[in-house]
Order: sequence, then structure tokens, then C-alpha cells
Amino acid sequence: MASTPNLDWLISVDDHVLEPPNVWVDRVASKDRDRAPHMEVDDDGMDFWVYDGKRMPSSGLSAVVGKAKEEFSPEPVPYSEMAPGCYDAAARIEDMNRAGVLASLCFPSVTRFCGQLFYEAEDRAFGFTCLQAYNDWMIDEWCATAPGRYIPLVLIPLWDPKLAAKEMERCAAKGATTFAFSENPEPLGLPTIHDPGGYWEPVMAAANELEMVASMHVGSSSTLPQICSDAPFMANLTWGATRTSGTMLSFLFSGLFQRYPKLKIALSEGEAGWAPYFLERAEQVLDKQRHWVKRGTKFMDHAGSGEVVDLDDLDLRADFANHIYLCIIEDQHAIASLGEIPEDNLMCETDYPHSDTTWPNSIQVARKTMVGLPEETQYKILRGNAERLYRFTPAEPPVIAGA
Repeated sequence: MASTPNLDWLISVDDHVLEPPNVWVDRVASKDRDRAPHMEVDDDGMDFWVYDGKRMPSSGLSAVVGKAKEEFSPEPVPYSEMAPGCYDAAARIEDMNRAGVLASLCFPSVTRFCGQLFYEAEDRAFGFTCLQAYNDWMIDEWCATAPGRYIPLVLIPLWDPKLAAKEMERCAAKGATTFAFSENPEPLGLPTIHDPGGYWEPVMAAANELEMVASMHVGSSSTLPQICSDAPFMANLTWGATRTSGTMLSFLFSGLFQRYPKLKIALSEGEAGWAPYFLERAEQVLDKQRHWVKRGTKFMDHAGSGEVVDLDDLDLRADFANHIYLCIIEDQHAIASLGEIPEDNLMCETDYPHSDTTWPNSIQVARKTMVGLPEETQYKILRGNAERLYRFTPAEPPVIAGA
């Protein structure tokens, strides 16, 4: 008889680390410590990161753990006022245990979600040194603090795809199975994934060969969602999560999945309840518009794209199922849409320690969202899909005192 799946724990594929002050000063040459990212404190006791002429305080919305919603604020917050789990790997484990989080994948903070800080640096050679230092810290220190509890996410030099492929190889040899990529590189001043010159091909080829997942966090284009120039912030933030659908559609019609059959992408903090509609709409567009697009006819400066993907053989739902993974914080519409959203393509996140986090009630919230689903399906979404996608074997769940 098959054993009952353990539904008391989840794997979060979207959390965040506020880098501890020692990340770079411990890893660069002593002569470079003042020009590597380092922390300074002003006369008012507020600490901030310094790098490449920038002074970067930490946003209070990035470290809300331990605070009531009424206390949330985007105003700068010093590390002394943060919960230790924001920046300390051992303390984070205690918070994970409390919330039923077995393992966690953490996006960076001061570097921004896909390492834009180093791409924007004046000295990119030294920026690459700092980027490698971050990757080594993430794998060798943060994740090594508690083996089987952290999934290492590494950065790539966005400005040099061939160098990025080499860094992916280096990190894969150290155990990394995923790298951070931008939801839309164009606002960063970089070519898109549709670049006719193939700018990103070395990265996609490496991801395919190494089976490294491209993890893309909403906001990794360094832009804020904007409905119109004076739309209220809350309207923009509510609407902004669905821009993840643009990333999904861009990849589906790019031809990348045809050229790289083992390429997989994970879209973080965009929820998933929108996916059935956009898949349906994409199929309608494909059915009605593909014939003139194949001919290369232009419409309002839009060109046909038949040269990069065979539109007659394009199976959008199959490509979605084979290549695209979404994650949810508390998305009952996604759960209600299982079937249209394959249950093998949905994962959990807790967004610790950001202001959307479900901590410390993460497992309770996730289970409530999934109530009524078969246990096998719940297990997949809670942790099984993440283990499979990231080729990750978690530690055995700890025994919690008093449990």
C-alpha cells in the first residue's frame, strides 16, 4: 500500500535574501573591498549598501517579517530592525520550520532580481568578479548552512551571454540547477529573446544542455507596472502581477522551446489564475492569424514570425506543459483551473520576508487554498513539482518540538 504523502511541508520557489554585509568583503581582494558592494552607516544610524557610486538603503517592504500589516512601510529600514531570518541562513531555518517550509529558493536583493546591479556597473570586469562572489556565497555559504533546505539560485553576467554560459557551467558543477533571468530584458537596454542576431542563444543553449531552469521574478525588468501615468499605486500593483503572462506568451511564440527541448522557465510572484485565459486567447490568435503571419506580411510595423517557429505545428498547451512553470502564494483561481493549468506545472511560494508573504502561516494558507484536492495533487503543488523541476532532494522534515 502506498504511503500517505506528507502534506505538512511545502517548498517555496520564491523567497528573498537580504544579503549579509560580509558577502563581498569576505570574497574579493583586500584592495577591492571599498569598491565592492559593502555596507556603511550614516550619522543617524541608518545602514545602506555602497557600490559603483550608488547608496542603496533597504526597503521596509522587503523585510516585514515580525511586523503587523499596519506597520508595513517602504521607508528604509536598517538591518538592526530586521528579523534575523532576513539575512542569516541559520535563523531563516527556524522561521521556515515555524511556517512549514521545508526548502526555499531565494532571489537576491541589493543586486536586484537578476543581477542588474552588476550589468549597470561602470567596471563590468570587476562587476563579474562581484557576481561570481555572490554565486559562491549563495552555493557555498547560504545553501551549505543547511543542506537540503535551500535551492541555490545563481546570477549571470547579462552583458556577455558567452561569459554567462561559462558561469552557468561553473555553477552547475557546484550543484546549481537554476539561474536568474529577466522577465523582459528590453527595458534594461538589452536585446529581447527574439533578437534576430541571437544575443541570448548562448544562455539558452547552456540552459538546455545543463538543464538549468531560467527563473524569472516579476520586476526583473527594473520597471514598475503602470496602467497610466497617474493610476493609483494599488491599481498598478494589482494589475502588475499579470505582466507575467507577457513573459509566458513571449516565450511560447519565440521558437526557443522548439530549438531547445529541455529549456524550462519558472515565473515567480505573478500568480497563475490568469493562465487559462491567455492560453485560450493565444490559441484563438494562432488559429485566425497564422496564415498571413506565415507569409511575412507586415501590419502596423509588426512583422510575421513564421521564420522562427512553425506556426502550423505549434502546440501551445503542450509547450506550456513541457516548459513553463508558475507559482502561487494564495491563488484560488489557479487551483480552480487545474486541468487547464497542468497540476505538474504549479508550485508554491511564500515571498518571505516581503510584504506579500504568508509567513508564519504559510503551510496553513497553502493547504486552505488546496482544500478538496486529492492528496497526490496537493503534494505535487506543495513540494513534488519543485523537487522534480529543480532536481532537488530536500532534507527530511525536522521534528518540531511540541508538534
